[in-house]
Formats: sequence, C-alpha cells, structure tokens
Amino acid sequence: MNAEIQNLRAPAELRHADELARLAEADNAPRPAGWQLSPRAVRRFILGDPKLGVARKFYGDDPLVDRAIVSLMSRQGLMLVGEPGTAKSMLSELLGAAISGTSALVVQGSAGTNEDHIRYGWNYALLLAEGPTERALVPSPVLNAMRSGRIVRFEEITRCPPEVQDALISILSEKSLALPELGADRVEAARPGFNIIATANLRDRGVHEMSSALKRRFNFETVHPIDDPAFEKELVLRQLAERLEPEAVAVKGAEDVAELLVRTFQDLRSGRTAEGASLNRPDAVMSTAEAVNVLHAAALEAAYLDDGKLGGGHVARQIQGVVLKDSPDDGKKLRAYVDHIVKERAARSGLWKEFYTAARALKLG
Repeated sequence: MNAEIQNLRAPAELRHADELARLAEADNAPRPAGWQLSPRAVRRFILGDPKLGVARKFYGDDPLVDRAIVSLMSRQGLMLVGEPGTAKSMLSELLGAAISGTSALVVQGSAGTNEDHIRYGWNYALLLAEGPTERALVPSPVLNAMRSGRIVRFEEITRCPPEVQDALISILSEKSLALPELGADRVEAARPGFNIIATANLRDRGVHEMSSALKRRFNFETVHPIDDPAFEKELVLRQLAERLEPEAVAVKGAEDVAELLVRTFQDLRSGRTAEGASLNRPDAVMSTAEAVNVLHAAALEAAYLDDGKLGGGHVARQIQGVVLKDSPDDGKKLRAYVDHIVKERAARSGLWKEFYTAARALKLG
C-alpha cells in the first residue's frame, strides 16, 4: 500500500503530481519570478486542459480564477470570501500547489492564533542555552514562505483577533520582516514569488472585522455557490470518486442519485425550485461541499449496509445531518419541502419516491 493510500487526504501537489508534471513539460509561456508554472499553465491546472489530460478542479466562475492569478502576480494579497463550503480553501490550495509547488505553508486562523504564527517564535531550550540565534528561531509559515519565495495560505483570517491580523500589514506593504533579536538591522526580505492567500467566511463577518489598513493590502474576490446544476453534479461525482477510490468502494446508480441530490440542494439553497415554486430557505449551509459529504455518506451506507446500489433513500437519511446543524426550524423547512415538492416529484419518479418515503420517516421536528 503506497503513502497516498495510507493518508486520508494527500495535498494537491501530490494528488495531481502527474498533471503538474505534464503542464510543466509543455509550459513555454512566460512566468513571473519565483513561479513554478506560468500563469497560463496555472489556469489550465485549475480549469482543465483536455489535450494534456488535465481535469477541471474548480467549477463556477472562470474569470474569478483569472483575477486571482493576476492578484498573486501583483503586490496585493488575495482575499477569498464567501459562504462556507464554496471551495475557497480548495482554490487557495490549488493556487499554492501550481504556483509554488506546495500548498503546505498554512496559518489556520482561530481565537488562539497569535503573532508567533505570523512572524516567528523561539525554541526556548535553545534560546536559554544560546540566546537569540538563528538556530533558536522558529519561523512561521509566513516567514518560511518569504524566505523561499512561495505562496502562504491564511485560513479563516477573521477568526483571529485584530491585533494579530494587523501583523500582516507591514509584511504585505514592505515585503519584509524585521528580526531585531538577531541584530538591530536584521531584516528578512521576501524572495520573488512570495504572496498571501487569505480566506474568510461571510458568516463570520463581524467576529473580528479586518482593519481598513489591512483590507487595502488585499484584492477581495467573492466565491459564489455553483449556480449551474450540471457543473455542480459533475463536481460532486468527481469528488465522490476521489473519496471512494482509496477505499476500493464501488456503488451503482451514483449519477442519477447525484442529480437528485444536486437538485435538492439547489432548491433549498436558493429558496426556489426549478419549476418556480418558492420555499423557506434553511439557515443551514447547503453548499457543494456539504452535498459531497451527503453523497459520500450515502454511498458508504449503500456499500456497507445495503446491496451496493445507491438510491434516494440513502440520500434522505444522510441529508438531515446537514440541515439540522444550525436551527431547529430548519427541520420544519425540510419537512415542508418533502411534503410538497418531493411528494409531487415522487409521483413521477421511483428515485424521488425512495427519497420521499425515507424522508417521511425522519424525525425533523
């Protein structure tokens, strides 16, 4: 069993190593200093290139990808904002893998994140033994990215206290970091290729609002949910295959069930069905990422607890775990959707009938 199989999830640069190698071999376009691939090749890596056997990985707003690539060539950082589950982190990972050859330089924002995670800390045993030396210094992912000329990812930046966020201001402005403990004039200058991709959830807005000074150092891009059901279905099926392959799990009927699932999520997400009927939207996040989780769980149920044929009932039993996360009223909204929209569709489709029967048995409040 190889290392990729043993890991639950390998980073993008390992999962797509063959594609990155093919793109690099065929890449004759100009590239910015410090970049592993040209901007054109980075775009093909993310949006796909059938001629080179490179699969599309990001679905939805293609011009957003172009703008993100241009931002990372500029002096501005890139800020990806949007609802949870809209692939902000996935896009930042893909950009890091294609531009820098690694997506592993990450700062995870939280209430416990401090300036050491952005600047540097110390190995206190060595600090006591040797004083403030290079060997005793523990560089942050940001400092490592500056030294190597790579992209660093800052996840959930608005989860950090404002004073911690603002440690980035001088780094983004000056592209340098002072290390006064190692000498009064010691300054670490970023190498070409360095930049920062930050992400923030719109639902976290107001937790720790970014300062105006920091906002000016970023180009903001909003990642929207996927509107096209065909695109969303393609992505959900691709993600399902990637999850099931290492486990050697096979199920039948995934394509039809994915269509039912995507239609359900798009109905509940938008508050309107494809037929034009209005719905009460749940407060829960009905994102593509959650749709993938539901289909994966449904497939595991079908494979391990049933006969291996994925059906509407498997989806119905797993979807309540998404809908009932935020508000008790969401259960009532799902119940109304089942009693009216799903019931009508069940009269015309066996798959929807399975969904309706299983959903009616759920305790949704």
